[in-house]
Amino acid sequence: MWRRRLGVLDWIRVGLLGLGLVFVATGLLPWREAVDSLDEIGPLLVFLVGIIVLAELTKEAQVFDAIAARMAVLGRGNYVALFFLCTAFASFITIFLNLDTTAVLLTPVMLALAPRARIAALPLAMTTIWLANTASLLLPVSNLTNLLGINKIALDTQQFAGRMWVPQIVSIAVTMAFLWVFFWRRGQRRDLRYTPPLLEPVADRVLFAAAAAGCLLFIGALLVKVQVGVAASVAALVVVVAFVVRDRARLTWSLIPWQLLIFVTGLFLVVPTLSRYGLADLMRWMIGAEGDPYRTAAVGAGLSNLINNLPAFQAIAEVIPSSDQDRLLALLVGTNVGPVVTPWASLATLLWFESCRRHDVSVPMRRFLATGTGLAIVGLLASVWALVTFG
Repeated sequence: MWRRRLGVLDWIRVGLLGLGLVFVATGLLPWREAVDSLDEIGPLLVFLVGIIVLAELTKEAQVFDAIAARMAVLGRGNYVALFFLCTAFASFITIFLNLDTTAVLLTPVMLALAPRARIAALPLAMTTIWLANTASLLLPVSNLTNLLGINKIALDTQQFAGRMWVPQIVSIAVTMAFLWVFFWRRGQRRDLRYTPPLLEPVADRVLFAAAAAGCLLFIGALLVKVQVGVAASVAALVVVVAFVVRDRARLTWSLIPWQLLIFVTGLFLVVPTLSRYGLADLMRWMIGAEGDPYRTAAVGAGLSNLINNLPAFQAIAEVIPSSDQDRLLALLVGTNVGPVVTPWASLATLLWFESCRRHDVSVPMRRFLATGTGLAIVGLLASVWALVTFG
């Protein structure tokens, strides 16, 4: 029964972990190196479980639905106002609650809003997926690539944000320009104005309040430098307790993001092994020895769109010295802003396509590829320039 429930992506993740275990069992990856690699990702896995559980239960408590509906009401039928509200909402969720939350949980909320307000669904969908990627530069928690590299970069949350806030503003601004020109302006949508939806009461005000409090607690903990795994776990626990009291049936094992846990664990076994047998030399050749941040970011973006941004970041970061913060941050720009071209460039994009399919939203592939290529090129150049100039 469980075998029929596994999709292609699930089998790829399981296969990656299995391959990593084979490498360890055969000695291709020494046991000591494997243990060190898994020790490195321990806090990351704790954070993943905490933040996904927090986000899933926040969605179940209708927090995202309520905010989306009130945004549409606040816009009063004006598409320009709605555009700025939606981009701000998607950017905020990505920055503080991780890009997967935006792609996986916010996307269906926005798509459900579309028919209620008689809004074209594609502009809302593109807003969530593009900003899920390009708005993920500011904090370590915004993207898994940031969390993978934060120890090597040796910056705390405030220091990391201090280096990345200008590139983040630039990447969001470029994304908003592309969204408006290609998806939101009058010629790309149906009507001059939209119909604000009627506000519906939340099903359980206690769960709503607990979930909102959990999210605010997590954000506040980040601001006072609490370790991200601890912050996510405590915030998630607050919401879990509320659901235990009010609606225990919704607490299922499916809340645990086992797919991501398996994928990340397998990644940290496979990439170090391949690096020992030629991958590291190839990466050094590709990024060059001169330390050019533009080249590093471009290689990161290109590999992300070819093989996915997580293995791309891990493979390249292996060969960049920890003392070279500028190139490591440029690599993050490449692997965060760049993966907007191919459907498999990031896990968030893959999950977003599945959400669009379930909601019968057609995504024109040629248009997706062409506009994504333009955004990747312009966004990458502008963001790296901001990093080099102001970071």
